[in-house]
Amino acid sequence: QVQLVESGGGLVQPGGSLRLSCAASGSIFSIYAMGWYRQAPGKQRELVAVIFSGGSTNYAESVKGRFTIARDNAKNTVYLEMNSLKPEDTAVYYCNARVTVTMGTLPRDYWGQGTKVTVSS
Repeated sequence: QVQLVESGGGLVQPGGSLRLSCAASGSIFSIYAMGWYRQAPGKQRELVAVIFSGGSTNYAESVKGRFTIARDNAKNTVYLEMNSLKPEDTAVYYCNARVTVTMGTLPRDYWGQGTKVTVSS
């Protein structure tokens, strides 16, 4: 089994910054990608940013230039540095990891429990 534990959410004023962290643990052979999704009230969950094992990244257009995703492969941890936060960034942020548990098996997605980010004055 694989567990993802997130931390770092909270309340911040517009223009402020927050850093989210997500650590994966358990039975892990390899992690292909780690990323962050978010879901605002009444909206579908959407991709925020993803980082692949080789280091390449993808970002949602709405966060480009403001958010930075980084990964520590040795610690199986992914970070999301969020700057210039806007009220529309308010959401529950979920960590995702595509994990191969055992060599030769297909990778599958695992999710964290979510951490709430509120941007408000």
